[in-house]
Amino acid sequence: MDDTAVDVFEGIDPLALENQVCFALAVAARTVISVYRPLLEPMNLTHPQYLVMLALWQEAPLSVTELGRRLELDPGTLSPLLKRLESAGYLTRGRDRGDERSLAVRLTPAGTALRDEAERIPPAIVERLDMEVPELRELHASLTEVIAAARRAQGRA
Repeated sequence: MDDTAVDVFEGIDPLALENQVCFALAVAARTVISVYRPLLEPMNLTHPQYLVMLALWQEAPLSVTELGRRLELDPGTLSPLLKRLESAGYLTRGRDRGDERSLAVRLTPAGTALRDEAERIPPAIVERLDMEVPELRELHASLTEVIAAARRAQGRA
């Protein structure tokens, strides 16, 4: 570590748990997701399934590959989510009519109708977090910057 890197941490223990960005992000993610849980349970959705549905409500049909890309999930993680959502009657998976090699994910009428119920979730989250929308938008922008910086550090910009 060079001298400038050491100077940044002057007076701060760089290895203290409470000083770790990764720790704050991990706890924040788990805690915020736990706020979603009671809102999603009546819809028979887990948080990862909710993210799949959000992507499909935004645009459907989507290929499994494209859905995985948008959600940043590998096929091994995405496949069981899709299987459970299909079992719940919210989506179907089938060959893409335009490209037989591709598997398309389509919303069912029940999956489309679930969107109306899901529209209550964002305002309920804002209320439960007791934060203003501009604060949350600022947080989102900061997290997006952290994600971009981490990708650059991994060489995945």
